[in-house]
Amino acid sequence: MERSVIFAGFGGQGLLFAGQVLARAAMDEDREVLWIPTYGPEMRGGTAACTVIVGDEPIGSPVVDAAWAAVVLNPPSLAKFGPLVAPGGTLVVNATLIEAESGRDDVDELRVPCTRLAREAGDDRLVSVAALGALVGRTGIVGPDAVIAALREILGRKHPEALEADLAVFEGGLAFGRAAPVTATLAPAAVG
Repeated sequence: MERSVIFAGFGGQGLLFAGQVLARAAMDEDREVLWIPTYGPEMRGGTAACTVIVGDEPIGSPVVDAAWAAVVLNPPSLAKFGPLVAPGGTLVVNATLIEAESGRDDVDELRVPCTRLAREAGDDRLVSVAALGALVGRTGIVGPDAVIAALREILGRKHPEALEADLAVFEGGLAFGRAAPVTATLAPAAVG
């Protein structure tokens, strides 16, 4: 079965990093993976997005018409990518920056206080890691241990000093995603 996740927000929020961590975690679980980044000409502060497709068999196409889940970290991303989540899918919303709701009652809208979770864990810049934790806690797209191993692998090479904060933020998001009430009454989306 294929699961597609869109990560979207401002450049500099770490969403491409969160997508890479999810992709690495899925690879470590011996799953098929596609990671497709897109961003505007402005690296930091411009818009950025990436799509991660995780499958149990080879992935036939990188095209995603309806996403299984989306993680949106700013208001323009909610407006653009919120409608692309398939009915029954999961929409993770950075409630710190996004006051508006999606207006959809056919998706599980998980409103995560990303900045608060990141700040409580020691680094309020790690909003994307908090959102990734919430996504994993809510959906189980990959196992938490695979994400922890991916964080250790990716950060251990280039930024070992950042690992402790990232792990703490991920754990906070994971707990939040597991504990928050589900907002949709539909079965989980079966689309890619």
